[in-house]
Amino acid sequence: MKKALITGITGQDGSYLAELLLSKNYEVYGVRRRTSTPNFENVAHIQNDIHWLSGDMTDLASLIEAVRQSDPDEVYNLAAQSFVAASWPQPLATGQLTALSVTNMLEAVRIAKPEARFYQASSSEMFGKVVETPQTETTPFYPRSPYGVAKVYGHWITVNYRESFDMFACSGILFNHESPRRGLEFVTRKVSDAVARIKLGLQHELRMGNLDSLRDWGFAGDYVKAMWLMLQQDQPDDYVISTGEMHSVRELLQIAFSYVGLNYEDYVVIDPQFVRPAEVDLLLGDCAKAKEKLGWRLEVGFEQLIHMMVDTDLERVKRQAAVEASIVV
Repeated sequence: MKKALITGITGQDGSYLAELLLSKNYEVYGVRRRTSTPNFENVAHIQNDIHWLSGDMTDLASLIEAVRQSDPDEVYNLAAQSFVAASWPQPLATGQLTALSVTNMLEAVRIAKPEARFYQASSSEMFGKVVETPQTETTPFYPRSPYGVAKVYGHWITVNYRESFDMFACSGILFNHESPRRGLEFVTRKVSDAVARIKLGLQHELRMGNLDSLRDWGFAGDYVKAMWLMLQQDQPDDYVISTGEMHSVRELLQIAFSYVGLNYEDYVVIDPQFVRPAEVDLLLGDCAKAKEKLGWRLEVGFEQLIHMMVDTDLERVKRQAAVEASIVV
């Protein structure tokens, strides 16, 4: 039985990846930072199937111990400060948690289990102010946020360890990928949650920033399959994972609101506080390499994804409203 160690396992990607690996009969270990109120919402249904280890991404010693305890065949490094907007007011924390933590994890693997295969979660935000469209594995990086800068460091330190220490280390340059498990601060989930609340009469407007930003959005459940496939290859490499389709925030709003019979223009208010200091205008990935070498394929389209998220939030908000009503009564 193969063993896998996942950092960031309670997040969106970590939860889908853990599900996938468990379905393939892996023994799954999850690193979590010890907190007074741990959040297991995304993995509640598989919580008892995961071996939990304490670790801090800024503490090398704890990560070495986690690798030694799990003795993994594969390590998936998904932990990060992953909300782009938060990286401007928190640039130092973002540097620690999104950049230097990658070195900590690579060092832990190099010291405790150098033959383990390593996956690093890179990001399309590294392309930033794009110099060519679509973006491929060879497109130069031009990050436009502290988050993007931190991800560039994490990407290149992974390449450096691969070349310096002959480690099987891969990076997946994942374009935007969403799901009902995405945090409420992310734009897709912010929209699906607001649509549910507005439809149920619990909210009356949605404040947004730039509606003309263009993104390549896919389903997180599809993208974690690519992570796994990268570590099953004969040689380590880096891959762009994307849909090859571009959609605007405005189109996202149109699809989400019209799905419940509403017009987004009646509810959306432009609020300057949600406009980024340096905007990434468009991102569009070319995943031809992943399709050819990994045999990776998409299963969920953009409209289907948005409908899935709205349906899930409608059910969740209904349940919450019913509970609150029963408490009031």
